[in-house]
Amino acid sequence: MTCIAILAATAVWSIPTSASVPSPDPYANETPQQRDARMQWWRQARFGMFIHWGVYSVPAGVYQGKQIPGIGEWIMFNAKIPVAEYKQFARQFNPVRYDPEQWVLLAKEAGMRYIVITSKHHDGFALFDSSASDWDVVDATPYGKDLLAPLAQACQRHGIKLGFYYSQAQDWTNPGGGVCGQKWDKIQEGDMDQYIRNVAVPQVRELLTKYGPIAILWWDTPCGMTRQMADQLISLLALQPWIIHNNRLGGGYSGDTETPEQYIPATGLGDRDFEVCMTMNDTWGYKSYDNNWKSTQTLVRNLVDIASKGGNYLLNVGPTSEGLIPEPSVQRLKEIGAWMRVNGQAIYGTTASPFKRLPWGRCTKKINPDGVILYLHVFDWPADGMLQVPGLKSQIRSATLLADGRRLEVQQGQKGPIIRLPADPPDRISSTVMLEIQGPILVEQPPLQQAADGTLALPAIEAITHGRQLRYEQGQQRDCLGFWTDPQDWAHWDVEVTKPGTFQVTVQVAGLAQSRLQIAAAGQSLSVTCPATGDYGRFEQMEAGMITISMPGKATITAKPIAEGWQPVNLRSITLKPL
Repeated sequence: MTCIAILAATAVWSIPTSASVPSPDPYANETPQQRDARMQWWRQARFGMFIHWGVYSVPAGVYQGKQIPGIGEWIMFNAKIPVAEYKQFARQFNPVRYDPEQWVLLAKEAGMRYIVITSKHHDGFALFDSSASDWDVVDATPYGKDLLAPLAQACQRHGIKLGFYYSQAQDWTNPGGGVCGQKWDKIQEGDMDQYIRNVAVPQVRELLTKYGPIAILWWDTPCGMTRQMADQLISLLALQPWIIHNNRLGGGYSGDTETPEQYIPATGLGDRDFEVCMTMNDTWGYKSYDNNWKSTQTLVRNLVDIASKGGNYLLNVGPTSEGLIPEPSVQRLKEIGAWMRVNGQAIYGTTASPFKRLPWGRCTKKINPDGVILYLHVFDWPADGMLQVPGLKSQIRSATLLADGRRLEVQQGQKGPIIRLPADPPDRISSTVMLEIQGPILVEQPPLQQAADGTLALPAIEAITHGRQLRYEQGQQRDCLGFWTDPQDWAHWDVEVTKPGTFQVTVQVAGLAQSRLQIAAAGQSLSVTCPATGDYGRFEQMEAGMITISMPGKATITAKPIAEGWQPVNLRSITLKPL
């Protein structure tokens, strides 16, 4: 991934350095106020384009007539293609249809505020003219021209910030480069310290000095990186005052942003800025046969969900070797852009929702000098036209439908304000109601509610845990109750039942060995066998049986280990579905 972020900085200050403990990190002694100022544009942007492009777009997922499993840009690694043979693909990399102006305008039309492009991915191939290696687009391909310079110019013309992805450690072609795993070609052997000094450091210096203002440096996969290696690279950030970099450099540096990949953190990441990077299909680099495209609805709702947790969305495109962004990507970006033109103010510059959950969608907020604005993103438009905002105690000054500016009636309900909506939503993917709040935000978190069809969903994040070890685990292939080593630990969920009845109970569990859980509610209990799934991140859904909750009102559902033969289990969710 390579991305150049163009930052039109109008003012730069000198960040103080410590005389007693010198650090190569130019931000080592940055004050919170200075950091907030540096991060301001990024927090305002909320939406960016990731571009994965390189020689791997030539084989496009196919080697020696076989489709190679895995993501497209890892084909050299996954198929263990010899270096000399892989380099032959560069002779077919001739992006004569590359139009950086069109790419930038597409990103802008989609509502994206910045672009990050892979200047050099793990195969070591550089999309720019590098004096540190001839394994680049100018020296190794028939195209023979720098691909980053015209993109940087187009970004500057159209007010889009540019960032570069740079694979600083993994390099499967230049001798001495790192590999996350075993090397497979003797040409790859060499000294990694020498590789860092002679290839990585000079190339990062080129990226930060040849293309104008750069807003982001996006490191990746720090396999083999030592503190000494990382020191040489982080010091180069001083060449671009105010540049932002992520948490993947290695050597103990945390960077400015966390980078959840292909998943959305369930509760955000606390006080850490984060950027969720995701593909539109199942690959980053182009694969000719990957047509598993996410719907526009999924992509828009991902954007909303991420913004509601205080993060940015870096959405990927993988151009072909001719330089074309695949048409399904173009179509989805245009459709996202149509949604953003109406609802963008509910995304740009917003911060995380004050609500732990909302049964119909998500919320983002803005704090202004004259008060707070809540943007209610309604995914599930209420059939009766009554939108309840559970737990909101603040006074609402006004409620407006963002699509057309229509004022909406607000009345106070028993569980929170109720907003009267028109019969049909302006947008079936997500429609926005804007609430202007008088005074501070006051929210009282209500218990879990039944869905419209009566289903009770009990996700791990909502559990109240009891004991020494059991706790919520966040992350890809997690989002579960984990560390359940002690059979005395247990969890419960408080719920409000409005539609009593008999429910089919299912659980999502994972573990290395078979174990048993007891699920209980309303004086009844069920024993469910949790199978050995082979991995703590490989979840299976198991039926536990039926439970009857005969009375409306508050109820408690518990999950407890059956001590005999107990083996650790990860529990992602319990679902009660009405029969």
